[in-house]
Amino acid sequence: MMKKEDIKKVVLAYSGGLDTSIIIPWLKENYNNCKVIAVSGNVGQADELDGLEEKAIKTGASKLYVLDLTDEYVDDYIIPTMQAGAMYEEYLLGTSHARPCIAKGLVEIAQKEGADAIVHGCTGKGNDQVRFELAVKHFAPDMPIIAPWREWDIKSREEEIAYAEAHNVPLKINRETNYSKDKNLWHLSHEGLDLEDPGNEPQYEKKGFLELGVSPIDAPDAPTYVTLDFEQGKPVALDGEKMSAKDIILKLNAIGGANGIGILDIVENRLVGMKCRGVYETPGGTILYKAHSVLETLCLDKMTMHEKQKLAVTFGELVYNGQWFTPLREALSAFVTKTQEHVTGTVRLKLYKGNMINAGVWSPYSLYSEEIATFGESDYNQADAAGFIQLYGLPIAVQAKVDGKSK
Repeated sequence: MMKKEDIKKVVLAYSGGLDTSIIIPWLKENYNNCKVIAVSGNVGQADELDGLEEKAIKTGASKLYVLDLTDEYVDDYIIPTMQAGAMYEEYLLGTSHARPCIAKGLVEIAQKEGADAIVHGCTGKGNDQVRFELAVKHFAPDMPIIAPWREWDIKSREEEIAYAEAHNVPLKINRETNYSKDKNLWHLSHEGLDLEDPGNEPQYEKKGFLELGVSPIDAPDAPTYVTLDFEQGKPVALDGEKMSAKDIILKLNAIGGANGIGILDIVENRLVGMKCRGVYETPGGTILYKAHSVLETLCLDKMTMHEKQKLAVTFGELVYNGQWFTPLREALSAFVTKTQEHVTGTVRLKLYKGNMINAGVWSPYSLYSEEIATFGESDYNQADAAGFIQLYGLPIAVQAKVDGKSK
């Protein structure tokens, strides 16, 4: 059992946002003026990292680590999830698979610094507390975890802002634009304020609401074509230019965002039991999922594809529920990797005002045979179908005769 007096040094998952900013002075007030080591995992939140060190130190942290996790996040978390076709209730898991990646880095710093505890700013209502803590348990099962939202008397974001103002914590937000957001190179989420009422239409055309793109209404009147090359299910080139998966995602974000692609408004079922409404922007990811799925229609056999689609639901739930570091997720990833051996080829999509239209797909491993499928002459013997139907329908015919006797 953790005793407060034993806590001399902590490592804090630090974003520089409202929650983690006020946690620093709160920790010092409530945990013996302990030393706070701030750790920010860079998973592509871009300008949110600007001035972070100065802010952390000014707020009371001893130092700040900024870990560049962008390549690891893409290669070890995003791409395996995309290859699985995994999502959660249409949500492409942008916050979900970033958390285990960040938590892994957090534990590494905690062990390096000899910290007595790890601290996070997740609320007791959300999913992220579970994702962070399950990952910590995997890498450091005996490490104490402090979650201020489960301890302090602060009940709302308004009270957080008041606390920040009273403790001279610098804030970028104000009371009117206080959406709860999470941003990385894969997505941006919006929650709170007017979005808490599912009856309110999101303000897509209002300047500043969407950050990764535009509303389909404001997208160009002419379509944009994109071509993606895959090798064993991994994206390797965009419009014929070879580049890393990370760079492909970043470029697709710009292209997709400009065409109003990847905006999702859902009421989802949170792990902790409540329903929650959120708006997600995932322009590049939405294109990537679509292109990969189109290529699989050529390269996967029927039974493999159907089984993979079933397991994608389980994979998505595991990621959403914070169970990345589990034997089942690893086993499913091994299955997915096997299915991707021949998912190699090229997909062309036409992007137009929020829509993605198939515009061509090619693969050297294509299982589609125009010669067999054609409505014209082919070597396919249509008379063979009679025997197939006779055998395939045999159980139905037998059942009908049995039913007829019993009437």
